[in-house]
Amino acid sequence: MSDGAEQIGSRPGRTFLFLQGLASPFFVRLGESLRSQGYGVARINLNLGDRLFWNIPGAVDYRGRFHNWRGFLSKFLDERGVTDLVLFGDGRPYHRVAIATAQLRGVNVHVFEEGYFRPHWITMEEGGVNGFSGLPRDPQTLERMASELPDIAEPQPIHGDMRARTLWDVLYNLSNTFVPYLYPFYRRYRPNHCLVEYAGWVGRKIRGDAEAKRAEDVEKSLRKSKAPYFLLPLQLDSDYQIRLHSPFSSMTEVVNLVARSFAAHAPANARLVVKLHPLDNGLVNRRRITNATAQATNLGERLLYIDGGDGEALVDGAAGVVVVNSTMGTMAIDRGRPTVALGQAIYDIEGLTHQGTLETFWNDPTNPDPAMVRNFRKVVDARTQLNGGFYSREAIAIGVDNAVARLVKLAPIGQSRAVALEWSDGRAYRVARSAVPGE
Repeated sequence: MSDGAEQIGSRPGRTFLFLQGLASPFFVRLGESLRSQGYGVARINLNLGDRLFWNIPGAVDYRGRFHNWRGFLSKFLDERGVTDLVLFGDGRPYHRVAIATAQLRGVNVHVFEEGYFRPHWITMEEGGVNGFSGLPRDPQTLERMASELPDIAEPQPIHGDMRARTLWDVLYNLSNTFVPYLYPFYRRYRPNHCLVEYAGWVGRKIRGDAEAKRAEDVEKSLRKSKAPYFLLPLQLDSDYQIRLHSPFSSMTEVVNLVARSFAAHAPANARLVVKLHPLDNGLVNRRRITNATAQATNLGERLLYIDGGDGEALVDGAAGVVVVNSTMGTMAIDRGRPTVALGQAIYDIEGLTHQGTLETFWNDPTNPDPAMVRNFRKVVDARTQLNGGFYSREAIAIGVDNAVARLVKLAPIGQSRAVALEWSDGRAYRVARSAVPGE
């Protein structure tokens, strides 16, 4: 079988190796576009789902054990002359090893993720994203860089297709569940079995109408009341933002910590609203846990829980927003709301977020500086954001066109790694050291 590098044609020296993406045709469409322009395209499938979402000649299957993955990939990169590594997310164990292995060889690493700003954007960043991002954290650097950039162009509106997204997800996961013997040593990166997750989703769907009504009632009461409220939007326990870039192991820990602080230091008439993540699988009864926390902290009805609601309206009405490191934080900052981040976040910068303690936030929250917000948005957009999406064919087409345009303009091999090291103050070294759990 061809290794894909034979398709380079008139553009020698650029071969893109694709690893795991989302359960979406985005990566195969991106690979087809690059290949049609004469670039080399290769792929390593780690499971049957990967294989089903890739039909470009040149793919190979890795069926070995995880501890042999580094050696296999090192040989592959060297023999195939790979210059660019493309993957989704930098937290999966296979991807952490791959990024470190590629960076040691000067291979450009392009990490895709959901957009830092949503819903019309996706992220494509060199070296890493989120806590491994190379974006500057210094206000002066952001100001200088922003002054050299044009204003942000108005994006094309992006609309997802939930039916297609669900179908793709089920196809990807069930193929791995029911035909595991083709890749016997592959282990899913998510903590729960997919059938367990789907069962949780069914339960959440059954409760959907009742939860929507409860959320609507809470929102009405918040609008009528003159008392301030603070918003705590939850993330997912399985999110690598939590698992790698925060001091927490679960959202239960987050709720308990924030609620105790709120009970001890917040104004007596203030309320705390806990909002469930829209993609939570429902396996943990967040309502029951939040109610138990309300009783344990003597907050009672001052601690509210909602599954649903209008996220933007809730942010706009809040006296402040408490996040670990979710993109709700970028939304809140962009909308001028005081925000405090409890984990490692690209936006946790002086002038954007509250730099004091959580205890001081309740009574004296810091508003984001509008000029700093503009600088931050311009730099993040120019360095990492692409107009497009992963979950509808139209959104994928827009995203692929923009991704190709940026990929082919990036620095030649070897230069992007130097830039990443300069900007991240040793981030690539930390990625390499943390590539394998336990090392």
